[in-house]
Amino acid sequence: MPTGPRFRIVKRLLLLVAVAFLAPVTAGVAWHVAGSEGPVDWRTARRDSTGQAPPPESTPEAVIQVYAARAFRWRGAFGVHTWIAAKPAGAERYTRYEVMGFGVRHGGGAVRIHHATPDGYWYGNRPRLLRELRGGETVDALIGRIDRLARHYPYDDRYRVWPGPNSNTFIAYIARGLPELHLDLPPTAIGKDYLPNGEWLSTAPSGEGVQLSLGGLLGLIAAPQEGIEINLLGLALGLDFSPPALKLPGLGRIGPSADPHASAHTPRQGGLFSP
Repeated sequence: MPTGPRFRIVKRLLLLVAVAFLAPVTAGVAWHVAGSEGPVDWRTARRDSTGQAPPPESTPEAVIQVYAARAFRWRGAFGVHTWIAAKPAGAERYTRYEVMGFGVRHGGGAVRIHHATPDGYWYGNRPRLLRELRGGETVDALIGRIDRLARHYPYDDRYRVWPGPNSNTFIAYIARGLPELHLDLPPTAIGKDYLPNGEWLSTAPSGEGVQLSLGGLLGLIAAPQEGIEINLLGLALGLDFSPPALKLPGLGRIGPSADPHASAHTPRQGGLFSP
């Protein structure tokens, strides 16, 4: 069995990587269990509005919003579910774009384009607004592009919780095709690193920088919005620089959150912890 200096260095590096990923995941599971109120019945779990989407009747301008909420039941200990809600100028209701696995194995489509509550609780979990754009012909045009991208998503016939393709793979796919959105998905959006069509090189979900990924299991992101992220087995560990913040698997972002209404290069603001 090797025992030389190089072997000891490699062993210590592997141990450091294991601790860096496993410690926050363990803390995230503990946090999720501590905050859980016990088993939740999906039929009775909250799905009502959280009041974050502007009412269509008093908001004539076009609106795009991106949300993330902790996933249902045990999955919430590790990751989030993301979706896009959009309302063209003058529209009387929002259209919600998301991917769900229910019914896919029986021949149903994974992509859901429907008039659901734009900012509703996700089976009892309150969503966080990640990004918002409002007003003008530009936003209306972006909504049209969102719709076209959603209808051409390459994995409408399949869904896999880990490592993808899943709901976060779908939103990352749309975001890459819509760089004007400048979307920085949280590190808990497991599946965002699963690149479509077997690709291993692409832009980051924000539409800038570079992303390397091997089947969503091993990869790297380097981009102005995301900072530096290392993906290992679908879990993301990273460092943001504007301002400095940690991105931890299971726990999310530790540091100021992005202002969902700001432009791509506006300084971040918000709370110190966001899943």
